Amino acid sequence: MTTTIPTAKAAPPTNVPSAAPARSASAARRRSTPLTIAMLAALAYFLLPLFWLLIASTKSTQDLFNSFGLWFSHTPQLLTNVKETFTQDDGVFVHWLLNTVVYAGVSAIGAALLAAAGGYGFAKFRFRGDRAAFNLVLGAVMVPATALAIPTYLLFAKAGLVNTPWAIILPSLVNPFGLYLMRVYAQDAVPDSLLEAARIDGAGEARIFGTIVLRLLAPGLVTVLLFTLVATWNNYFLPLIMLNDPNLYPITVGLSSWAAQAQNGGAGASSDMLALVVTGSLISILPLVVAFLMLQRYWQSGLAAGGVKQ
Repeated sequence: MTTTIPTAKAAPPTNVPSAAPARSASAARRRSTPLTIAMLAALAYFLLPLFWLLIASTKSTQDLFNSFGLWFSHTPQLLTNVKETFTQDDGVFVHWLLNTVVYAGVSAIGAALLAAAGGYGFAKFRFRGDRAAFNLVLGAVMVPATALAIPTYLLFAKAGLVNTPWAIILPSLVNPFGLYLMRVYAQDAVPDSLLEAARIDGAGEARIFGTIVLRLLAPGLVTVLLFTLVATWNNYFLPLIMLNDPNLYPITVGLSSWAAQAQNGGAGASSDMLALVVTGSLISILPLVVAFLMLQRYWQSGLAAGGVKQ
């Protein structure tokens, strides 16, 4: 009789340290010095002009040329500059500011709604020529706005809209990039099953868009609104060629006229006109900063639209 002796299997070592966690920890602790330097340089590039503008707004015209640009003068006068900016030329700066708010606000809201409607249509409806139309929109993104300024002026001159607020608002309503962004966002943000359920319940397309789609497109909508708001607020060339009435000027063209008076010593120019231009520039960016801070959680998610394919 043959007896078989079982062979003992060697147990795997249990105390051998794993190299993977060590590598992950070292990778997490690793810092890229060139990347850090590049980020600090980018931060300085964006923040230094704002810092200079804040410092310069506290100086008189003489101190702007006689003191160090990145530090305060011996006699800061921010409040004096702000008061003189709002009272110069019978308070015309307030009028320019209100004009800019109207132009930018109406344009931003209108452009966002039109982009949402167009993007939703391209994303969820199929019709003859939809691809060609969308490719045309993509091509319009590549055309610079300045190239369209003169044709737009000639068109509005024929329509009798030159030197009116509509000459600024109507061109700003067309936003090809906003339409493209909303189309990409609506593709995933609006489920087809939800639309079908609403149609089965008897809802019309206008009601579906107004009560369901706009809520789902809110992040992308705010993103387009902010982009259009900034573009219209900072627009200079279009108002310059469309408007010749100083009472209709936005803040960009108004401050440019003050700067021209300061350089040429024209009528209405004062010794501190250049300081008022700098202070007015600081005041003009504050609404944009507030708008971005209040709506940042919406537009950040809107910018990520289409970044991950579901």
